[in-house]
Amino acid sequence: MSRRPGALVALAAATACLAACSGPAQDASNTAASAGAPEADSGVIVIDNARVFDGTRDLGEVSLVIRDGLIERIAESGASDLPEDAERIDHRGRFVMPGLVNDHAHVGNTRGTEHGDRFYTQDQVSADLRQFQAYGITTVASLGMNGGAFGDIRSAINADPMLGAQLYGAGGGVGTPDGAPPAANMGLADDPVARPADAASARAAVRAQAESGVDLIKLWVDDLGGKSPQMTPEVYKAAIEEAHRHNLLVAAHIHDLAPAADLVASGVDIIAHGIRDQAIGAPLVDAMKAAGTGYIATLQIDEANYIYAEQPDWLDTPFLRNALPASVRAQWSDAAWREKKLADPATQSHRDALAVNLANLSTLREAGVRIGFGTDAGALPHRVPGFAEHRELELMVDQAGFSPEQALVVATSAAAQLLRFDDRGVLQPGKRADFVVLSADPLTDIRNTRSIEAVWQAGRKVAGPIAEYDAQARD
Repeated sequence: MSRRPGALVALAAATACLAACSGPAQDASNTAASAGAPEADSGVIVIDNARVFDGTRDLGEVSLVIRDGLIERIAESGASDLPEDAERIDHRGRFVMPGLVNDHAHVGNTRGTEHGDRFYTQDQVSADLRQFQAYGITTVASLGMNGGAFGDIRSAINADPMLGAQLYGAGGGVGTPDGAPPAANMGLADDPVARPADAASARAAVRAQAESGVDLIKLWVDDLGGKSPQMTPEVYKAAIEEAHRHNLLVAAHIHDLAPAADLVASGVDIIAHGIRDQAIGAPLVDAMKAAGTGYIATLQIDEANYIYAEQPDWLDTPFLRNALPASVRAQWSDAAWREKKLADPATQSHRDALAVNLANLSTLREAGVRIGFGTDAGALPHRVPGFAEHRELELMVDQAGFSPEQALVVATSAAAQLLRFDDRGVLQPGKRADFVVLSADPLTDIRNTRSIEAVWQAGRKVAGPIAEYDAQARD
């Protein structure tokens, strides 16, 4: 994998949209060297006459030359000097964009309507990643709760594009004794999460995870609505400092403004969930811009708690229905389940949290704070891998003020930059040939990202069309 070594570097914005949606790209030198280079197709392929959005802008109708899993050249449509021995694929009338990059998801934690670390096996992780891949997500960062086999599973999957989206992540992550993430509620029988109680233990936990080869450090800084102890500043400051000594990014799970503001002041690299208790004010906006802090809203995390009960007709759409294991499909089809879910007092709290999250994301977009892309898909059965990402894009455009182009920049090039990847998220010479072929234009309607005809990863077609995918076999 290509990586950019050295200190923090500034990314020159390719368009005004990119400048508005992301900030300086960070040092790429620590990106998962242990993951191994993906297997690539060694032939030469030319994708002819496709309308291409390259992750930063609309290139119009061009031809993509792919060799050894990489984009070798972007040529004018109809160019006469393309490789004569290439396999030619005519995509006239089709739209091509980079594979989506999910900066915040989870794998190996659900099966059907159940969840827990007993599902953290290579077979289950691969099944999750194949579903992400089928829905056009070609890179997934699993932010915490990964079992001890994470490193071996990551290496095996990343060596073969047919095993699913590329996997990176935070290993078990760092949480709080008797607090977040709640081991019992998350089904963590063999809890992989480090739970230091003081600064020295925090440093030791981060060192151990760095030595195991994680790609970044995940912190949980959340009192779960006042129900649990919250990670102390002493612990998270020590963890952030130690992670930076090992050149690792730090992403923090939060819910509320107060810890988010102090985490930014303490040097955290990424706020990994949207702030959902109150409006973000100018002081935090200014601090995030000055520090280059990234922000992942995960709008779907609250909406997913009620939307499938509120919108039962969505189950009639193959794009959602085919993403659901049979047991989840049956549960959500049950009128009694829907009635109970909507009557739960917590449902209004989730609606309110989403409204605050949307408003704060809009504020940060307008201010030019770095924004990444994530959904928390895979952490629980109702956070649906694949579908969640396309719904996230829809929420960004319909309710947070993004244009379709801005939303796609966030989900491709900006998401890659946030995790220090310089080899993906854009379709440019020398970059990975990870892309999605669509039958309709996503720049005119963001819902057209759902019109997936094919998914390519490392120069190989690995999935599609989406109409042929069915998750029922995952139960």
